[in-house]
Amino acid sequence: MLLKNIPVLRIFDVTKAKEFYIDWLGFEIGFEHQFEAHMPYYIGICKDGIELHLSEHHGDATPGSKVFITCNEIEKFHAELLSKPYKYYRPTVEKTFYGSLCIDMHDPFGNKLSFNEYITP
Repeated sequence: MLLKNIPVLRIFDVTKAKEFYIDWLGFEIGFEHQFEAHMPYYIGICKDGIELHLSEHHGDATPGSKVFITCNEIEKFHAELLSKPYKYYRPTVEKTFYGSLCIDMHDPFGNKLSFNEYITP
């Protein structure tokens, strides 16, 4: 049995979500769904095996959630982020007490993304 977790994060503006997740973080859109014009969006995004769903539907998720993401090459990812013009964020790489390099950030809707690369001593 294949097990996979895909967090659903609440968003309030699909255009602002795309600016943050697609244009700045470098995710790609896997799918977009809207029942009809002027209805909420539900989109699936992915980057390097990380999948997230973003929903404008009020009942799908709670604003202010946190997603812990294990990744590789975090310093390369950090350099990519700093090379892109995004006026709302200039993240830093921190060394954590639990043995990882970490980039913590909030999306425009209050959700926290924590990208972590474990360090081997």
